[in-house]
Amino acid sequence: MQMYEILFTFASKTAKKMNSTSIIRTDSPRAWLLAARPKTLSGAAVPVVIGVALAWTDASQYGSGAFSWTAAVLCLLFAFIMQVDANFINDFFDCVGGNDDTATRLGPQRACTLGWVRLDSMKRAIALTTCLACVCGLPLVWYGGFEMILIGLICVVFCFLYTTHLSYLGLGDLLVIVFFGIVPVCISYYVQLHTYTWQVFIASIACGLVIDALLLVNNFRDREGDRAVGKNTLVVMVGPNAALALFLGVGVAACLLGIVFWINGHVLAFILPLLYLALHLFTYLKMKRIWEGKALNECLGETARNILVYGLTVAAGLLL
Repeated sequence: MQMYEILFTFASKTAKKMNSTSIIRTDSPRAWLLAARPKTLSGAAVPVVIGVALAWTDASQYGSGAFSWTAAVLCLLFAFIMQVDANFINDFFDCVGGNDDTATRLGPQRACTLGWVRLDSMKRAIALTTCLACVCGLPLVWYGGFEMILIGLICVVFCFLYTTHLSYLGLGDLLVIVFFGIVPVCISYYVQLHTYTWQVFIASIACGLVIDALLLVNNFRDREGDRAVGKNTLVVMVGPNAALALFLGVGVAACLLGIVFWINGHVLAFILPLLYLALHLFTYLKMKRIWEGKALNECLGETARNILVYGLTVAAGLLL
């Protein structure tokens, strides 16, 4: 173990001294993988998984054949591709707008800023992923009606507006609750059963709150840099102490809203996510201790893990 630590430390120091572009070839598969940010896909998957699990448990009320695995897969594909699209858009516009300073950046490095991906290549990739998401989402018209086209267009438009305008106005957290909670959970349910219930709506808000924790810890880490460039995130507006309280609060509120599962006869879907709440509390205490700097990336990774735990425990509680 000691030898491993020595070698790891040596490799890390050597990597920092080397130019990143000499390690990662421009427009290489590795460059595109890093630009896609695969670790963020859990945030895209969890709402769909919860919506599908809710639909599966309620499908028996509508007779055999009410549930479609094809519709479920299409919802998941659309969510995945839109998440990658959003990551590409964020990478491109932050680079063009000069928001990514490699010398002061606290979060993971971005592909365009470091030259891993050329700007022209990223433009084409954004066009491709946007079109691919629409192609995957279009068949949902067969399951949910023509209103699915409107929902898809709204998702695409706000995917661009978030990075270019709305994240600067403190609206990011609201958009997360809407587009990572209400929309994917309710639509994943609706395309199956052609309706939705107040219980599904409450569950979608709970899911949005859980995923908003990821944005809160990200903006908590970047609060000084965001303030310097005029990016008025909710964390910047309320200050670090209130932001920490919000981070804790969204996790607690999500689990309390889970009472709706208990009311609907799925007690395990309320009890099992208490594991998520325990992990969320540990992450909160770590944020409070670290407070600032790149070390908060540990909390970012833990929060992504916590989101996945929440989704899996809720789904398991609904299906068992």
